[in-house]
Amino acid sequence: MGILEKIAEIEREIGRTQKNKATEYHLGLLKAKLARYRQQLLEPSSKSSVKGDGFDVMKSGDARVALIGFPSVGKSTLLNTLTATHSECASYEFTTLTCIPGVIEYKGANIQLLDLPGIIEGAAQGKGRGRQVISVARTADLVIIMLDATKKDVQRELLEKELEAVGIRLNKRRPNIYFKHKKGGGVSFNSMVPLTKCNERMVQLILHDAKIFNCEVLFREDCSTEEFVDVMIGSRVYLPCLYVYNKIDQISIEEVDRLAHQPHSVVVSCNMKLNLDYLLEMVWEHLDLIRIYTKKRGEPPDFGDGLIMRRNSTVEHVVHSIHRSLVERFKVALVWGTSVKYNPQHCGLNHLMNDEDVIQIFKK
Repeated sequence: MGILEKIAEIEREIGRTQKNKATEYHLGLLKAKLARYRQQLLEPSSKSSVKGDGFDVMKSGDARVALIGFPSVGKSTLLNTLTATHSECASYEFTTLTCIPGVIEYKGANIQLLDLPGIIEGAAQGKGRGRQVISVARTADLVIIMLDATKKDVQRELLEKELEAVGIRLNKRRPNIYFKHKKGGGVSFNSMVPLTKCNERMVQLILHDAKIFNCEVLFREDCSTEEFVDVMIGSRVYLPCLYVYNKIDQISIEEVDRLAHQPHSVVVSCNMKLNLDYLLEMVWEHLDLIRIYTKKRGEPPDFGDGLIMRRNSTVEHVVHSIHRSLVERFKVALVWGTSVKYNPQHCGLNHLMNDEDVIQIFKK
């Protein structure tokens, strides 16, 4: 029996099993097996697999954004509108057959935008080059799920299900569970909070089924069985996601208002170029990027060419981005902006920077 057949059989068994106290351990084991088989499907062994044609796109710029969606929802039109790259657009499906990169220049940052081929239901099993598309999505800093506003919400649910099946968690944070393999000593289980969604017996059963007999497990928060399985497998990717509803010029204003008020959602019309400025603003916000400006002694700040950093970056990150060897010779930094109490302020390497701060670095 192949992996696909095993996955289908487990999904059928989960579907026909009633959810109650008596079956919670059985369902937990089934979900753990399902996650492991899907992981094997995503990364097959080199002996049994034949190397396929992937999308070899070098990561460039300050951040990478992947466009995912069903065929003919407007991904190529959005790429052509926001970047200087041309991607073939037509009224028929599967116009784009490979990955086409473009660059968005926004607030001094170069954001790489990837136009990926449209995926179909069953992409997680490799249908319609779905596995290559999803593999590229795992390397992105932000996923934009492109949706057709004229169609039902089932599109969004199907795409979320496909990405969830291959270990991409959208708009979720990593579970606060400590897990470490050991050479001996058995399973050590502890929790810092009362557990309501999982317990020690469930963890023991899942570990035994996965043939893990020596490890340390510490729950720092009340997590579910699925979240523990994610931590145990260790290859899950947690990405921010933006849902972009295209073709709003073809629906009623009431429907536009309903879609626009959903969390992490933006409504646009690529053909009529409606609301694209707000889309870029939301992309910047979801990427958590900030701009840091540098200043030389006795000169005004250089506002023309700022450093693009991640939010919660410290002075050390800024110094390291200027030059790697500069950290060893760092003495102190003068910082102007919203991150300090007065301007300028003497700061050390651990000081957190805010957007549009100005920094002047002094060496030993």
